[in-house]
Amino acid sequence: MNTQVKWINSSKRLWLMMFLMTVLIMMIAGPAWASSDLTGRQLMLKVDERPNGDNRKTVSRMTLINKRGRERVRLMVTYAKDYGKDSKSLFYFKKPADVKGTGFLTFDYDEPGKDDDRWLFLPALKKVRRISGSSKNDYFMGSDFTYDDMGGRSVDEDNHVITGEEVIDGKQCWIVVSTPKEKDYLYSSVKRWIAKDSLVQIKGEYFDKKKELIKTLTITDLRQHQGFWTIYRMEMNNSQENHKTVISIDEVQYDLGVKDSLFRVSTLEKGRIR
Repeated sequence: MNTQVKWINSSKRLWLMMFLMTVLIMMIAGPAWASSDLTGRQLMLKVDERPNGDNRKTVSRMTLINKRGRERVRLMVTYAKDYGKDSKSLFYFKKPADVKGTGFLTFDYDEPGKDDDRWLFLPALKKVRRISGSSKNDYFMGSDFTYDDMGGRSVDEDNHVITGEEVIDGKQCWIVVSTPKEKDYLYSSVKRWIAKDSLVQIKGEYFDKKKELIKTLTITDLRQHQGFWTIYRMEMNNSQENHKTVISIDEVQYDLGVKDSLFRVSTLEKGRIR
């Protein structure tokens, strides 16, 4: 009888161990199966729709570094607010004196083919200049970011293909290659590394019409703040111009109740932005 009981108990332990091993294998394999069914467009929609609050304010430093290593540092305040799938942003430079009071207002539309509305206020000229859709490939304020880089881009303006996976700085990433549907776009393609845990692009490579590398974006400081994944430092290295732009965040606030009246051209002209 004792032998039979021992055999039954042993069988139960063996069954339990096999069950646990099966569950463990499913837990490990599950994400791989899920990612294999994920299209490039679906992934980029998840990146685009990643929660980042209904509105936000950041205080940041934009550092421009030329080929001789000389640095120019600018202090910038940014406000942003979502309106459904569209959004509005206001960039305002506070220091140094040569850019103080310069403001950039943008309305980003999710609808493919619809040009974003952009205005630039230059205090020296005391007037607002509207940035046309054809200027989206121009570089913003001497940085290595274009107006389109700063203002965002609709997911469906590009074709997206997941080409593989790679570990970057200990983070499991999808690799996505995006190619524009329009012929006159600055980049022939953009290669992105999307972190699986945060859905944040932590690296990007931008290629010109000759399919040569123009510049590389790297996220060197990514943390959670107020429950949202937040980029605290990014670098855009322009290998063709031997120039670099570093944006580092000194302060960030989410859902602080940004007012609609802030996103007006008249607000740029008055320059009363804190």
